[in-house]
Amino acid sequence: MANGFRGAIFDVDGVLVDSPHEKAWREGLRQLMEGEWSDIRDQTSWAPDAFTPQVYQREMSGKPRYKGAQAALEYFEVPDAERRAQEYGDRKQEMIVELIEAADFEEYPDALRFVIALKEAGVLIAAASSSKNAGAFLRLVRLDEFAEREGLSYDFLTPGFTLLDILDGDVSGRDFEHGKPHPMIFQAAAEEIGVSPEEAFVVEDAANGIQAAKAGEFAALGIARADDEDALAAEGADLVVTSLDDVSLDAISEGRLEEVSVR
Repeated sequence: MANGFRGAIFDVDGVLVDSPHEKAWREGLRQLMEGEWSDIRDQTSWAPDAFTPQVYQREMSGKPRYKGAQAALEYFEVPDAERRAQEYGDRKQEMIVELIEAADFEEYPDALRFVIALKEAGVLIAAASSSKNAGAFLRLVRLDEFAEREGLSYDFLTPGFTLLDILDGDVSGRDFEHGKPHPMIFQAAAEEIGVSPEEAFVVEDAANGIQAAKAGEFAALGIARADDEDALAAEGADLVVTSLDDVSLDAISEGRLEEVSVR
């Protein structure tokens, strides 16, 4: 794209923040399997160490709450997975609220540096997470404090400036008719910030998010936080990195996704 990208659309969990969603899902299922569902435990393939980051990324990440719950239960061969998904999803939500209130999460420094640099370059920024908890994370991440720690100085980073404040659009947590890998959420985000899919790129850490981006004809930037570079590349990501510090801002200004080292 000769004139450069005008918009960037970010997933939240696993991209901007190292949220406790995975922990809440893992611990919620452990509580059920060792408690209310102990009578069916032997009928499943679940074990405490079987719920790995790779399982979370592949089966659950990016999906609405109850769809993610059902996917996990089906993966672990839990009987009546569809019926039990409601209870599992509700248990996870109780845990995630407790973890958020306790600020039991961290932001990814490379992601915050990337977002700030894009904003300074005039790129419009949107958040597009299926999680209804995304807003809580965005409000709690203080970009002004982060910039001070990093020694960064930008006029727009006024006192109290949060990750939510830097956004030009946010469609996170909305109820869409179709979830990822359907591109609807990214299409809505692009419309909200006034760019076409051809003018924007999506930043995702999950395979179904990359699928959604490509289905919507967006460029896709995969951030591999769970040693899953090959999985993201296999879904057609235009670039996969393990740190957003490695993405070339010069290339973005020319409409390409490339690593800094690429010339």
